[in-house]
Amino acid sequence: MSYEKVAQADNLIVGTKQTVKALKAGNVLEVIIAEDADPKVVNKVIEIAKDMNVPLTKVDSMKKLGKACGIDVGAATVAITR
Repeated sequence: MSYEKVAQADNLIVGTKQTVKALKAGNVLEVIIAEDADPKVVNKVIEIAKDMNVPLTKVDSMKKLGKACGIDVGAATVAITR
């Protein structure tokens, strides 16, 4: 389900650094996190999303998440923005 949501979203931010920036700016509707991503990489995103009451959705694969975003590499985090 979440892969389709990502593929259909108009405004996406791919990657942890950009997701953190967007969260801090208050522009994020939902964050999608790949469960196979390194916890060191995604923990900050999870923490900020929880602090800002932004819904978190987990998916199983970085590779599939990247593909849903239209990129050829895996994505640890994706933010759906306004």
